[in-house]
Amino acid sequence: MPQPANLHSGSISQAYATKLQAYDEMFAGEGQLLPHWQPLTQELDQLGREGLRRRQQMALRLLRENGVTFNVHNGLRGAARPWQLDPIPLFISADEWVAIEAGLIQRAELLNLILADLYGPQRLLKDGIVPPELIFAHAGFQRAVVGMNYPDDRPLVLCSSNLARGPDGRMWVIDDRTQAPSGAGYALENRMVMTRIAPALFRKCHVKRLAAFFQPLRDRLARLAPQNREDPRIVVLTPGPYSSTYFEHAYLANYLGYTLVQGDDLSVRDGRVWLKTLEGLRQVDVILRRLNDDYCDPLELREDSQLGVTGLLQAARLGHVAIANPIGSGALENPGLTAFLPGIARYLLGEDLKLPSVATWWCGQERERDFVLANLNRLVIKPIHRTRGYRALFGAQLSAAEQAAVRERILRKPHLYIGQEMVSFSTAPSLVDGAVEPRNAVLRSFLVAGDQGYNAMPGGLTRISPLAGDLVVSNKAGGLSKDAWVLSKEPVHYVSLWRKPKLDQVLPFHSEPLPSRAADSLFWAGRYVERSEGMARLLRSIFLLRREMRDANGEIPKPYLHSLLRALTHVTGTYPGFVGEGCEKRLQKPLPELRSLLFDSGRTGSLTATLESFGQATLSVRDYWPTEVWRVVDAMRQDWGNEEDVSEPRSYRVEDRLNHLIMQLVAFSGLGAESMPREAGWQLLDTGRRLERALGLISLVRATLVPRMEEGVQRQLMETVLVTCDSLNAFRRRYRSYMHLPTVLELILMDPHHPRSLAFQLDCLQQHIAELPRAQPSQRLGAEERCILEAYTRVRLADAAELAKVEEDAGIAPALDDLLAAQTESLWRLSDLITSAYFSHSLPAQQLSPQRTVEEL
Repeated sequence: MPQPANLHSGSISQAYATKLQAYDEMFAGEGQLLPHWQPLTQELDQLGREGLRRRQQMALRLLRENGVTFNVHNGLRGAARPWQLDPIPLFISADEWVAIEAGLIQRAELLNLILADLYGPQRLLKDGIVPPELIFAHAGFQRAVVGMNYPDDRPLVLCSSNLARGPDGRMWVIDDRTQAPSGAGYALENRMVMTRIAPALFRKCHVKRLAAFFQPLRDRLARLAPQNREDPRIVVLTPGPYSSTYFEHAYLANYLGYTLVQGDDLSVRDGRVWLKTLEGLRQVDVILRRLNDDYCDPLELREDSQLGVTGLLQAARLGHVAIANPIGSGALENPGLTAFLPGIARYLLGEDLKLPSVATWWCGQERERDFVLANLNRLVIKPIHRTRGYRALFGAQLSAAEQAAVRERILRKPHLYIGQEMVSFSTAPSLVDGAVEPRNAVLRSFLVAGDQGYNAMPGGLTRISPLAGDLVVSNKAGGLSKDAWVLSKEPVHYVSLWRKPKLDQVLPFHSEPLPSRAADSLFWAGRYVERSEGMARLLRSIFLLRREMRDANGEIPKPYLHSLLRALTHVTGTYPGFVGEGCEKRLQKPLPELRSLLFDSGRTGSLTATLESFGQATLSVRDYWPTEVWRVVDAMRQDWGNEEDVSEPRSYRVEDRLNHLIMQLVAFSGLGAESMPREAGWQLLDTGRRLERALGLISLVRATLVPRMEEGVQRQLMETVLVTCDSLNAFRRRYRSYMHLPTVLELILMDPHHPRSLAFQLDCLQQHIAELPRAQPSQRLGAEERCILEAYTRVRLADAAELAKVEEDAGIAPALDDLLAAQTESLWRLSDLITSAYFSHSLPAQQLSPQRTVEEL
């Protein structure tokens, strides 16, 4: 144990040394500072606690701005937990990494050979090297894959191993991940943040770059393509936004330049996998899956899966698509294999393992089972396959009754359990509550197959336990992450994924077609952002009215207020609200209903529910947003809180929050308009915005200006409508001090040059629909083109004076009401036509009729 240091010296490293209880990465067993950690200790002592705290805050700010999350979901609802990064990296010396890397490469080669054997000749089973019960009883072994021919000698493209340093100072392998190993994207993001907050230290330490790991990955995936190897279509298959690591899926897809897809984006036709796009179906060559084996194909694997692609396994069996990693590789995650790996290595490689595994006993063997049962209080008990709610049981932490229950489960089905030695991991310095404390650390390494063997990522993703002495190191349990720095003895050159073309080479423009699901999400993101803005503007007008427009007796003008409240119900569709049964009571005391419309996330049509829908739509296509746009989305989700600030005396706080929200929504729309290329994605996003703005405007005008009102009330309503539509200044400049209905209608309905008018929205819609991709050009107008042309023409031919005429008997302006009703019907029909025409496809692009109509699709 290290000797206590002088706590008054001000040295963070010396104070840290007094807290060690086990083998430590920085001080090791002898209590002496390891030489390769010296640059860090100098940096820590120069920074001091306050400087280190500022560095941590900067890291958290960067991660939040980049939208880095680890999602913890419960059903359809859950929390997007911000990713936690410790600002103190884990150092690995150059000499030690050579030995670790060699052991990792050997292990990857071994796992690859096991995979090929289990689904091929099965020599390991026939020669008695591995018990059949261990393999066939494991949920990850997929019988439907047996006999499938792999297109490459290294079908295991990606794998990872969790490493920890034991009490003897050696690195041990805890377990392996081979289905869809996660963490590489988080490791890359950690590195990018660390180079921002500690650039001088990074350069001084000669840290090996991570980008070099991803170039072999991209090359390997391209070589897997059964055809079209020069320009294969590669997609990243994700379970969707509710996956805990969805950020990484979108991040890697964007970083590698691949299309991010979900299961319903893909379809199998004629034994081939097709991607549904706006331009029809496009054949997929390679799938980099982030989905567990049994969810990949509901036809041959888990029949209740809604995440996979029906027929995917048959397409792979026919050799028409390559999948990385191949379905069935989850069998390698069986922890029971750990007990047999030394023998397997000698059998398949003729070598001993270079990296030892944690001592493991499989209970399917009598002697090993008896040993586990006799030593329950000293071992860690695990089932051989991970399931929902999976967790390791530490025998020493179990009561006598709990140990008896575990013993009974093992005796009932011994082949489903293992016992492992309880190894105390080494600790690493970590910033905890402003102080540098030792925490147990686990390093997740990553390897990718190359032409000459496996390539290891220099470092990986380090995770640390949240509590001192806690051996459960997991992000789901609240663990933090670290960046692992593998040091080099020489300066490290910058590495980039960008390839250099020849000086005289002109690269062709390459535009990947927009997947139908992404198009759908972008369309609805546009609709939800516009719906939220329109609702926020109307609510702001109502709260301003409640606070400012009172008469001498302190009363609010009721006809005016009641008209706006009814308009709010019509605009939001939250019936009965202020128009249905029991509305009189709500009109007299509107605050509870307003509070519900503001903050009730369980109420369809409320502002919070609409913002949540907006967040879900943007999250599902987060790889399409520029960084600044995503920062606005994230800030919006963080800033819009609960209802605790809403009360009658403090309504100005609601106005402030609505003002801030409107500013964020406008910033989103503006950044999207300025940052997104004018391709199909932006066209669908803006189409959704224009469609929703038109519908919201129509609902507002029908609820406020169509009914007959007293002259004073109508004038107030016209001014409020102009304010809500952000058109008051334009009206004043154009008509100065005159305010009457025909001029208001002329501006907000019929002016094709005013960005907030109905005519302007219809004109934009007409342009977008004409520019959306089509299978083949045609002289005939499609159904959606005819619909928008009819709606736009009707508005352009309308006469403002005629629209403003009121029938005394009816008490409304009938021409205006008829026009707006017809526009509502046309716009909703247009929405249905767009959905049917562009958001689902069933035929390959070359088979689509040149005169495509909604009915034919």
